[in-house]
Amino acid sequence: MYRLRISIKKELILLINDKVGLALMFGLPLLLVFIITIIQDSAFRIVNNNQISMLISNHDNGELGGKLSNMLSESGMFLVVENNTIDSLELKQRVAKNEALTGIYISADFSKMLTDLSNNISIQMLKDFGLGDKEIKEASFPSIMFVHDPVLQENYCQSIMGMIYAHMGSIESFRMIESIYAEMGQDTVPDYIKQNITKNHILIERTPASKNEKMVTPNATQHNVPAWTVFAMFFMVVSLGTNIVKERNSGSFLRIKTMPSSFSMILSSKQIVYIAVGILQVFLIFSMGVYVFPHINLPELYLPQNMTGMFIITLLSAVTAVSYSLMIGALAKTQEQANGIGAISIIILAALGGVWVPTFVMPEYMQIISKFSPLHWCIEGYYILFLKNGNWHDLFRIILILASFSLAFQLITYLKFKIDKII
Repeated sequence: MYRLRISIKKELILLINDKVGLALMFGLPLLLVFIITIIQDSAFRIVNNNQISMLISNHDNGELGGKLSNMLSESGMFLVVENNTIDSLELKQRVAKNEALTGIYISADFSKMLTDLSNNISIQMLKDFGLGDKEIKEASFPSIMFVHDPVLQENYCQSIMGMIYAHMGSIESFRMIESIYAEMGQDTVPDYIKQNITKNHILIERTPASKNEKMVTPNATQHNVPAWTVFAMFFMVVSLGTNIVKERNSGSFLRIKTMPSSFSMILSSKQIVYIAVGILQVFLIFSMGVYVFPHINLPELYLPQNMTGMFIITLLSAVTAVSYSLMIGALAKTQEQANGIGAISIIILAALGGVWVPTFVMPEYMQIISKFSPLHWCIEGYYILFLKNGNWHDLFRIILILASFSLAFQLITYLKFKIDKII
């Protein structure tokens, strides 16, 4: 035990003297989580709080074009600016010049075409009930031109178009009701009918799926901090992997064999030190999310109720990261190989594991491949705790898989050192 303490002390001194390694393991991850969370939160705020700029060119000869423009403006989702003097080509050019993110061009016959279509539907409905004898006239479907900045993603454009469709449907329904009342000999539609048509009778309550009713709604911090913390934890491969290669190539491992200290003790001391480093990384980054983020107008990180589960996942994630780093150090022949293979492999495993893009949006075959990334299971464990408030039953599978990854990496390391006659 005394020799182990001495070995651990030696590894701590080596780690403290490695300024670049400390910066990679502590400074850069803190900066990375900070920047990514700000960017993500800004995107969420744009979607949830800010209005989307919309330039509308209304050339409609009737009243329905103006009604659609007013409804879009009153929806609260759009910051509408009308300019009815420009044509469709100039509208495209102005959106391209970033005068607005979106634009709508309403043609001159919009009201007429929508009214004719609504009248035909109302006439057909009355005929089905044996009322009215008017002939159905030929009518074309009305259309508007929606212009958007190319930077807007497809799903975002579809959401905007869905909002426009909803308002157009409301206008069409109201016009159809007016036509039916006119056919029945009524000059105007009663006020209570008008109110019921325009009022939304369905209340949608949003709630995240959770096993605990006190679960807070997930935000950018809840998503980003755990994921990027795992990424930072695995990046210790640059320091630990290089350290293993350096000591092996310098003959340190061979000298250890001639000393009373065993190689397994030296390796154990390295693992203990770097596992502690991984846990400290989590502590520092999570503390920043809890105590610093609220003071800089970022969402606070809410820790899960199952703190014991979080410690177990953190410990297993650190053990897996250390085991992977040892394996890279054992397999690499030079420090350059350890740095290159270690860093690139972690970036690839992070991409597969869902750090940048959630795995559920990946193609099905990529979702299968992502299961082979240890980072995927580390992130999944944190998500179960932070986003789903899961219990031990939910965590058991994650714990088993992470332990299996660690054992596999340790076994590969042992076999490589055995082949090289280091052990």
